[in-house]
Amino acid sequence: MDLRVALIGYGTGGSVFHAPLISSVPGMRLAAVVTGDVGRQRAVRERYPGARVLATADRLWEVSDAYDLVVVAAPNRLHVPLARTALTSGVAVVVDKPVAATAADARSLAALGAVRGLPVIPFHNRRWDGDYRTAYRLAASGALGDVHRFESRFERWRPKVGTGWKESGDPREGGGILHDLGSHLIDQAITLFGRPERVYAEVDTRRRGAAAPDDAFVALTHRGGIRSHLWMSAAAAQLGPRFRVLGNRGSYTVSGMDVQEEALRAGSTPRDPGYGAAPAPSYGLLGTPGEERVEPTEPGAYQDFYAAVAHTLRTGATPPVTLADAITGLEVIEAALRSARDRTVVEL
Repeated sequence: MDLRVALIGYGTGGSVFHAPLISSVPGMRLAAVVTGDVGRQRAVRERYPGARVLATADRLWEVSDAYDLVVVAAPNRLHVPLARTALTSGVAVVVDKPVAATAADARSLAALGAVRGLPVIPFHNRRWDGDYRTAYRLAASGALGDVHRFESRFERWRPKVGTGWKESGDPREGGGILHDLGSHLIDQAITLFGRPERVYAEVDTRRRGAAAPDDAFVALTHRGGIRSHLWMSAAAAQLGPRFRVLGNRGSYTVSGMDVQEEALRAGSTPRDPGYGAAPAPSYGLLGTPGEERVEPTEPGAYQDFYAAVAHTLRTGATPPVTLADAITGLEVIEAALRSARDRTVVEL
């Protein structure tokens, strides 16, 4: 029998990422979508005619035993209350990154999930970016030797400040560049090298009229002296390399962004031929100066996240992303904010 999934939120996160990914995984069915926006309700009915459309999440809990999984893709300030209600209703939950505005709130979800015996699974889809999968493979295989520096950038040129909650300066909203783009970069670094020991950060608000930080640099020191240098910005008029991974035998450098978001925005899904495949001109370079070669990029595979979630729900296996990792990411974000404020290095 298919796992029945209820999706809360049909903005960019719900419509571009979660709904098409859920629908592409065999054995999963998008059973319900919660959105109060009339236009979005119409869009759900057109694209997913088999899904119930509900105006409020309250309607979900009336028949919570009709669902095997609730996916929370609402604004950040709603993540914890919606996830708590799902858990108390007896339903496992996937929560969009960074799960909560604070590490303390994420820990409260971990405690409730443990009491209820239900998984709380963070949606850190960028672990399945093709370029990151390539960097991970090269680092783990020893192709670079001993890695000593991991450089990662998620930069945009958006000089005009938007009006959504991500631009809010209210800490309860969980907006700003560190919670938005930084959570991806920090999670990738943690997945590669483990929990950092020290955090240093520079966090700024660059654009005229911006209320939340929009430009940041975070340096992490991991066990063994490995350093992760992470840049995130909405004010970058020229974009740096996406990844530069340096080891004592070679390096890997790649530019541009993973192709999956653009494909999903255009209406493609993982069921389409060629989904996730990067074009050859975007491949990175592997080697040393004068002895570099083109390194093909692994196919991106966001759908593998939900395939692994299905496996967890059916077998009790460890989730593809653990809540402990998300809590560590939030602790790093909080340490970065303290570091920038106090102009110091923060020990974790």
